[in-house]
Amino acid sequence: MIKSMTGFASLTHEDDRATLGITVRAVNHRYLDLQLRLPPALAHVEPRIRATLQKRVARGRIEIAIALQLRQMPQPCVELNEDFAAALIGALAHARERGLIEGALTPGDLLRLPQALRIQERTEVDPAVEAQIAAGVEAALEQALAELDAMRVREGEHLRADLGMRKTLLGDVIERLAEAAVVGRAGLEARLHERVRELVSEVPVDQAAVAQEIVRTAGRSDISEELARFRAHLAHWDALADANEPCGRKLDFLLQEMNREINTIGSKADGLGVSELIITAKAELEKMREQVQNVE
Repeated sequence: MIKSMTGFASLTHEDDRATLGITVRAVNHRYLDLQLRLPPALAHVEPRIRATLQKRVARGRIEIAIALQLRQMPQPCVELNEDFAAALIGALAHARERGLIEGALTPGDLLRLPQALRIQERTEVDPAVEAQIAAGVEAALEQALAELDAMRVREGEHLRADLGMRKTLLGDVIERLAEAAVVGRAGLEARLHERVRELVSEVPVDQAAVAQEIVRTAGRSDISEELARFRAHLAHWDALADANEPCGRKLDFLLQEMNREINTIGSKADGLGVSELIITAKAELEKMREQVQNVE
């Protein structure tokens, strides 16, 4: 089916364990390119997130940012720098021996020395809570991807309408090319016969051989095979657009084949207006190619 590669989705989920925010952006890309920004607490969930995305998206650059704020207040952790404290005690004892200071080292003295104590928050989360949060992340991601997919489908409908209109116009141009080529071939044969009659009046020739040569010469401008293949490509386009699977790459390849047939027709066909029709067909193919770059 025709589905856009661009889209956006954002949601926030709250429960008694955490507040979770997910933002998903999708833009054009030739292949599938996943860019994830996760908090350290969700690093273990990244492989499952990537697997989910690979099942849901065929190609495009997908940027996902996940923010997590836990309800559980982190517990402080205080660590003593024992090497520093031992060195400090030794230096103070030496100072006392020399009569430079009096008194013992107090906790307040340590608190005034940033090198003595290291205070930080514990980041450990209860394994059961961690598993529940991971499940919540996956469920929220599925919801965000569903919203993203709905947006891409809506944009894909607009793309399909535009591409369908251009495909219909292209089919009309091809039929006009077929008619112009028939007229052009008949005109070429008439000109060749006229030229032969002029030459026969001066030099005797084998009329049968000349007639066969005229047919062979005019036959080089026959584009019936190219027309048949092009019509088949147009029919194949409908089959790809109606299928349930992503078709962007296949449509792009099909447009390359159509362009190749148009080039061949342009080099072989003869007749009034053929060049103009070839230019029109190429212009429509280029517009379709640009649009297909947006199709998943």
